Amino acid sequence: MNSSQDLERNVEFEFVRATENAALNSIHWLGRGNKEAADEAACDAINGVFDLVDIRGEVVIGEGIKDNAPGIFLGDKLGTWKEGAPRFDIALDPIDGTSNISKGLPNSISVMAAAHVPNGNSHGLVHIPSFYSEKLAYGPAVCEAIAATRIPPLTLEMNFGEVMTYAAAALKKRIGDLVVVMLDRPRNQKYLETVRQQGAALRLISDGDIAAAVAPSMPDSGVDLYVGIGGAPEAILTAAALKALGGEILLRMWPRDEAERGELLKTVTETDLRRTYSTDELVIGESAIFCATGISDSPLLPGVKLVGNTAITHSILMRARSQTLRYIRAVHNLGSKTIHLRSTKREAKV
Repeated sequence: MNSSQDLERNVEFEFVRATENAALNSIHWLGRGNKEAADEAACDAINGVFDLVDIRGEVVIGEGIKDNAPGIFLGDKLGTWKEGAPRFDIALDPIDGTSNISKGLPNSISVMAAAHVPNGNSHGLVHIPSFYSEKLAYGPAVCEAIAATRIPPLTLEMNFGEVMTYAAAALKKRIGDLVVVMLDRPRNQKYLETVRQQGAALRLISDGDIAAAVAPSMPDSGVDLYVGIGGAPEAILTAAALKALGGEILLRMWPRDEAERGELLKTVTETDLRRTYSTDELVIGESAIFCATGISDSPLLPGVKLVGNTAITHSILMRARSQTLRYIRAVHNLGSKTIHLRSTKREAKV
């Protein structure tokens, strides 16, 4: 094992096992109105998997520490951290769509991304310090049209109506046939109005924008563009997936108010705040693993299905270096299935 390619192949299924176990351990909280308990269950399962995996993983994209809240936080360590174990930068959201799972709604997934950090390198994933970012995601067909100069490069500075016009041309569609997804938030009102003025189809989601932003790059998703202001950490996870799928995400920091702007300017410059980051600038180098498991149904994945004494999970696993996309359907016998939890340091029945 002498290359990052070999290292990724050796551990990639540990990552998907972690999101799979997170989904299984949190599905019982679907619709129970307690998103904190669901998140805690997912985190317990992910930590439990990596307590047995020989890597040196550092969470570089994750939640900030909240008082008395469960979670896997920025700076946390995953893996055994044995001497000589490979080092990985890790981005994760144990449940993207916690509000959805608490309300029993669609569009919740457990998701992780990782990049191998070779000796002598500082990081493989870029940390964006703002809470929110302005994002635009599109798929390989649009990227190919840009590369072939059939349309100009899309930017966040463009009016979104222009973006839609060029995307429609790249996809050989009428604008009215485009499907655009965004978070249903007041801050996205300008995009909403543009989509409706242009006559395109609009899909509003209440939560879970990783699945939505990956969807334009997935075959048969029925989604053409993702746009709007959402969580910055989620954008890094999206970028890892799009690195494997050949899609693109553009990101720019979006301070919520002058107070946050002032805090950000203590660590970044005004130029940094205005800068647009691309996929390759968010995930550095060729190494990236992305995996996700559906909890409740989303455009990306079906949710967990409980049928009698079995649970059926649906996951995806991608590797940027090989651009391999795997769909994994697993049937778990709940009479014998166990998952390792950090809280008990032992195997537990699902």
